[in-house]
Amino acid sequence: MTVSKSGQDGFRRVVITGIGAVSPLGLSAPETWRNALEGRSGAAPIALFDTKDCPVTFAAEVKGFDVTRQVGPFRPNPATPDIVTQAANSKEARRVGRYVHFALAAGLEAYGDSGLDTLRATLDPTRVGVNIGVGMGGLPEIADVHTELMTKGYRRITPYFIPQVIPNMAAGQLSILLNLQGPNLCNVTACSSSAHSLGESFKQIQRGDADIMFSGGAEAVISPLGIGGFAAMRALSSRNDAPEKASRPFDVGRDGFVMGEGAAILVLEEFEHARRRGARIYGEIVGYGLSGDAYHMTSPAPEGEGGRRAMAMALRDARLNPEQIGYINAHGTSTPAGDVEEARAVARLFPDGRRHLHISSTKSMMGHLLGAAGAIEGLLSILAIREGRIPPTINLDQLDPGCAELGLDFTANRTVEKPLQYALSNSFGFGGTNASLVFGRV
Repeated sequence: MTVSKSGQDGFRRVVITGIGAVSPLGLSAPETWRNALEGRSGAAPIALFDTKDCPVTFAAEVKGFDVTRQVGPFRPNPATPDIVTQAANSKEARRVGRYVHFALAAGLEAYGDSGLDTLRATLDPTRVGVNIGVGMGGLPEIADVHTELMTKGYRRITPYFIPQVIPNMAAGQLSILLNLQGPNLCNVTACSSSAHSLGESFKQIQRGDADIMFSGGAEAVISPLGIGGFAAMRALSSRNDAPEKASRPFDVGRDGFVMGEGAAILVLEEFEHARRRGARIYGEIVGYGLSGDAYHMTSPAPEGEGGRRAMAMALRDARLNPEQIGYINAHGTSTPAGDVEEARAVARLFPDGRRHLHISSTKSMMGHLLGAAGAIEGLLSILAIREGRIPPTINLDQLDPGCAELGLDFTANRTVEKPLQYALSNSFGFGGTNASLVFGRV
């Protein structure tokens, strides 16, 4: 195994010791992973609101979620022993937005999975932090309160309006629940938000600012305003008659992305800290790269140049050669321009990629989780390394000619068993923001 930068030159190694997820494919990380390997689609007609007159009537919703059942297995903060029970109370739940509900459920699952609860009394809370990336925050709550204002006046604005909508409340609430007194942050960089959160948390532990970070992302904007806004941009697929077939990254027939929602939280921990306590280790973050296109508000730079530089930076950070990467979880949104440009960037950076790379876009199954996309895709990349199984790109029936000419394997419609040492995950966002993460086996 090539030694990564972490562990050298005074940098500390950073491993993953807990995972949690709420997604269109399941209400936990194991359920999400199992359904991803089976190639299931989470897209279906929208149930969250009446879609009459809406140009797009489907999305990849989280199904069967009830915060009063999903949140509440722990009471970890001795200063506020009933706060988790309060968070799960239906009345208290209304104080925060849906995206926060998802973050709390995923965060508490990751907390339980990490085994940290048994060590709570011995942990220094000032060395444990949180960074949950959120792209848009409480957009549905903004729309609902605006309706109340317009129809019933100022007196009907809930005093919880601001806490419902500000993006950093997911990190803030998880911090309160788990007594996380270390760094408390929220990256807001569109669809790169949670990838940046993972990367920045990785760097904070590397340089000694924290020993443990709860890091990931959350998003919940499937609403008339969210769907209507993206539809007006012609960014969404309009396959209303076949939602499960709508998200088709790299396919010649793709016509836009499918809106998703959910959250994923990873427990990042300094390697020696994790080893001393006998923690189960899923894998390691070994590299992080980020860049700006400086090109266009919503379109990627030609040839995916900004994304290529982010991937190259992540490889340099990890001290790896391109041929050591066995899998790329692509940004792959199913948009006409973005998929081909990303594929071309991969081909440039990985000239022998046809011999050693598998590429897949798990957005084909769960849609685009916007600010939470990088976190859920990072989680799936870690599990791909751990289990040696690569989830498919479903609905890839006819490869786009611009992708086909590159000779790369886009893992069409089947799960592949393959030993993996390293995997890379891409997240690119409006405004030309890019993030790439490299994960490795420990």
